Amino acid sequence: MKRTHSLCLLAAVCCLSLMVVACVKPERVGRPGNSNSTDSNATDSNSTDVEPGDDEDGVEDIDDKDGEDADGATVEAADGDASIGEIDVPGGDTTTDGDDASDGEDEDAADGSDTDATDNPDSEAKMSVEKSSFGQIPDGEKVDLYTCTNKHGAVLKMITYGAAVQSLEVPDKEGKLANVQLNFDDLQGYLDHGAHFGCTVGRYANRIAAGKFELDGKVYDKLEINNGENHLHGGSNGFDRVVWKAEPVESDDEVGVEFTYTSADGEAGYPGKLDCTVTYTLTNENELKIEYQATTDKPTVLNLTNHCYWNLGGAGSGTILDHELMLNCDQVLDAGPGLIPTGKLLPVKGNEMDFTTAKKISTDIEKAKENPDAKGYDHCFVINGEAGKFRLAARVKDPDSGRVMEIHTTQPGIQFYTGNFLDGDEKNGGHQQHEAFCLETQHYPDSPNQPDFPSTVLKPGEEFHQLTVHKFSVE
Repeated sequence: MKRTHSLCLLAAVCCLSLMVVACVKPERVGRPGNSNSTDSNATDSNSTDVEPGDDEDGVEDIDDKDGEDADGATVEAADGDASIGEIDVPGGDTTTDGDDASDGEDEDAADGSDTDATDNPDSEAKMSVEKSSFGQIPDGEKVDLYTCTNKHGAVLKMITYGAAVQSLEVPDKEGKLANVQLNFDDLQGYLDHGAHFGCTVGRYANRIAAGKFELDGKVYDKLEINNGENHLHGGSNGFDRVVWKAEPVESDDEVGVEFTYTSADGEAGYPGKLDCTVTYTLTNENELKIEYQATTDKPTVLNLTNHCYWNLGGAGSGTILDHELMLNCDQVLDAGPGLIPTGKLLPVKGNEMDFTTAKKISTDIEKAKENPDAKGYDHCFVINGEAGKFRLAARVKDPDSGRVMEIHTTQPGIQFYTGNFLDGDEKNGGHQQHEAFCLETQHYPDSPNQPDFPSTVLKPGEEFHQLTVHKFSVE
């Protein structure tokens, strides 16, 4: 009887054990080094969602909705016509809910080697804006770095010092990313700079003759003389030398940063308290959009621009002389001594200023160097069409990389500059002459002293509002 009871008890225990085993599912294991579990809602193994979070390097994820984070993750992304190579996204998580990587396929190339994103054309990066520290200026004020990533993996980095583009990574014709804007790796480079790399320039971009102008019958003659006998880019303490306030910008189609700065009445010799907002966004069409807005409490003059130094082959890849440039400009401002406009608009047809059809920058640059103040191209061109209307201003192509940049703007003019004064000095990032070019959309130089030029006067109750878009593609 006791033996029968014991056998029954043993059978019951075995059945219970089998029931427990059947109810427990095996735990999914992520990729090596990834502490996060996979997203149970993911159904497309070809689409890699990245959910950045706070990492151990002090990077703050502005879009931290679910709190996930994993260090050192990578993303492969592609976009039909312009494929994206492998990139690093701080705090990214690349584990998906599809098949695991046990079949020996590439697991995001942790060694940093290039990956051709065309192997997985449906893959997308997680759009994000991340904030981190970029140091502090001598008085102790902190400077922040914002890293903006669009869904194709293109990356825009901005710093609050000078509201500057620190870098912009876009793909070449093989889908490989490279930074195409000259920069400094640390804040000290921007504090010591002599070239305005990527900065927002104001109050008045370009030159004002003799550092003075008249407005409403009053002469303002206290502008700093910092370029020969003239005033340039708002002086040595212009908008590129201040820390701007910043807020992230995010939507379904773009990510970026809104910068704000209030310039006090009398700052740098300019009248009126000026409230400025400059918004930089990176769209999912690989566009860099720059929108300028400003108001004043007194009549003043204003000319804002961005001073990116472009090299579509990649910063540090050599000169830009073989880049092919087209300018939608039939006229150029006649420049006198010190590159101050004479007031005349000259036709470009058939001379060294003619970029109405694309040509290499090197084609006629030696002719342009005959102006001793220029040492190359440093001229303001008149954009065809009505000022204030959004229209094509320029198109540039680097034949080697296949990268193309088109610029559309509402501004009346565009300053074409070929990095003539880059001389290898550390203040210029060690870059040599002609290793980058600038295409600065703006009002004309010295407009406050040129009554026939489009006005740069801003009065109370009015709003300064301009838009410039740089669109990147490949061919």
